[in-house]
Amino acid sequence: MQQLAIFDLDNTLVDRQGPLTAWISAFSERHALTDLARTHLFDAMRDRASLETFEAFCAEHKLAPTAEALWLDYSRHMARSVSCPAGVLDGLSRLRGAGWKVAVATNGGTEIQTAKATASGIVDHVDVVCISEAVGARKPETVIFEKAAAACGADLALGGWMVGDGVDTDIRGGRAAGLHTIWISGGRTWPSGDVQPDHVTTDVRQAIDLLLTTVG
Repeated sequence: MQQLAIFDLDNTLVDRQGPLTAWISAFSERHALTDLARTHLFDAMRDRASLETFEAFCAEHKLAPTAEALWLDYSRHMARSVSCPAGVLDGLSRLRGAGWKVAVATNGGTEIQTAKATASGIVDHVDVVCISEAVGARKPETVIFEKAAAACGADLALGGWMVGDGVDTDIRGGRAAGLHTIWISGGRTWPSGDVQPDHVTTDVRQAIDLLLTTVG
């Protein structure tokens, strides 16, 4: 099996939930949202946010700011708030130094995902960042894994590893694409089902160490 490692971005390499919660809290106070409205907004943005998310929310709650203005404010907040721990960046570099091809495959808009990957320093420590909007396919579709592999000079047919926190998008999607998988549990329990990850780690640093010392 070739040394190919594809990583998820949000809540794998960077913490998305912390900055998201902080933005929603500040936004809710600024616009005097009810607790119910705040909960609805968080549910709508929990896994993914887009301009359409804000268009629907503004229309429902008749907010004065335009959806475009809110999307811009949110995007800027996320770009300046997300970070990747130095130990993770070092681990990505160690993988590449050991001969691994290292890619990121992430669902989301090109502009905001690029901004997060750039601001966090990840773009300087991987071979490629493959974004769903840019390639026209979303995890768990096999196409995005194929494109991520090809973009860093690898062939998905020769296997590799998918590392991420998403049960369906990362692990089931990775398995369907022919990849071995490492699930970033964050303390969660794997749900019952026919598909199981090859390994489970609490965080991505442990996953990188596993790739370097056990399966590489």
